[in-house]
Amino acid sequence: MKVRTSIEEAINDIQDGATIMAGGFGLVGIPEKLIEGLLRKGTKDLTIISNNCGIDDYGLGTLLRTRQIRKMVASYVGENREFERQFLAGELELEFVPQGTLAERIRAGGAGIPAFYTPAGVGTELARDKEIRSFGGKEYVLETALRADFSFVKAWKGDRAGNLVYNKTACNFNPMMAAAGKVTIAEVEDLLDVGQLDANFIHTPGVYVQRVIQCSGHEKRIERRTVSS
Repeated sequence: MKVRTSIEEAINDIQDGATIMAGGFGLVGIPEKLIEGLLRKGTKDLTIISNNCGIDDYGLGTLLRTRQIRKMVASYVGENREFERQFLAGELELEFVPQGTLAERIRAGGAGIPAFYTPAGVGTELARDKEIRSFGGKEYVLETALRADFSFVKAWKGDRAGNLVYNKTACNFNPMMAAAGKVTIAEVEDLLDVGQLDANFIHTPGVYVQRVIQCSGHEKRIERRTVSS
């Protein structure tokens, strides 16, 4: 049985020092209830792989505030003052990765591809000490795949077999992270019986998902509001 009845049950075996992927983009499509559960559990020395680290008082930013994160693998540092402060103070280890490279490293991890070459980052600090090769007269840097002990993903709909459907921007990072975790835990807004999802529109097949938990009360915040006069 993949369905769990509580967040605590879904994350009970996550130990200090674990590597966790967390899906979503900005504040959209993030597994906020699983993150809140990790905050309550107090698991520390975590390596988090995510596009960014949320904001100071929401999402992954709450784990930064309680010093539960030891290392971030991310492509974007903005919007989070505590992230910036800890990094500049030498309190947080950061592996900074171009966004497209981050997405492909995660996808490669889920596909069983150990490494690949990309032109992104060639000639910059990001390529220091990495293998560089020339293809067709252009230089490329070797990047290794990313895997995680656990992947936290957020889906709009899921069934009891772990098949998932994401909503709009939540398709950023969630599907590829679902495939790249040794144990993938999905929080879903709507939990259905097997057969109720249209098989033609399933984004993540249940074979990639080990645990499913239905959650409600998602805040769905706006990270930065822009208005015009």
